[in-house]
Amino acid sequence: MSFSELELKRIDRTIGELCRRSSLAEHADKLRFVCEIDGHAVTVWEERPPWDGSPGEWTRMGVARFRYFRSRDEWQLYWMRRDLKWHVFDEVGPTRNLARLVSVVDENRYGCFFG
Repeated sequence: MSFSELELKRIDRTIGELCRRSSLAEHADKLRFVCEIDGHAVTVWEERPPWDGSPGEWTRMGVARFRYFRSRDEWQLYWMRRDLKWHVFDEVGPTRNLARLVSVVDENRYGCFFG
């Protein structure tokens, strides 16, 4: 079962707001943060245009992934390591409070989410 309308609004209010706050208007042509929902995972991506200024697809780098486990009613936070795979972020365990996980990403105390 995918997310309900109420859950989608909560995701937009927390994770979507993180992306909007991080995507500054003055840098919109060079950097943006977007979130994408795939099943029960919500991924935040950093997107940049081609480095040489040529037209083409923007490249993506993973910032954070929030995975919802409906059976436990819990969210788990993941980060992308240099092997370009998602790994559980062990500094904070699963929680029902999505906003708490978003604040961990926003704070970026360990420097692993926003490089």
